[in-house]
Amino acid sequence: MSIITRVGTTARWSDVVIFNNVLYTVEVPTILEVGLKDQTKEVLSNIAKILNENGSDKKHILNVTIYLKDITQIDEFNQIWDKWLPLGSAPVRACVEARLANPRYLVEIQLSAAIINTDAQVKFMT
Repeated sequence: MSIITRVGTTARWSDVVIFNNVLYTVEVPTILEVGLKDQTKEVLSNIAKILNENGSDKKHILNVTIYLKDITQIDEFNQIWDKWLPLGSAPVRACVEARLANPRYLVEIQLSAAIINTDAQVKFMT
């Protein structure tokens, strides 16, 4: 039987949900006084940490949806994304313009990734 694991769960959301060795997460920036470039770098750094702590990495991202406050900034976003993502490991991706929950958010990223090291996942959860 597969178990659903929730990490950082509040009444409204979980930071991470894991099911069948697939990790699901969403990240938003916490530093809001900066532009898209710095918010994107922060979000991607946090995602890399979440992946690592749960037995995955950037090469194992399966699917990503990127929400930008202003889609005209997609080239600026892509410059950072392209440097961050390992060559040859591009996931299925959608990038859309959206009115985000906090008007100071310029980017929000939702993704799923395969877990390749279940020992790391167990260590993180305990």
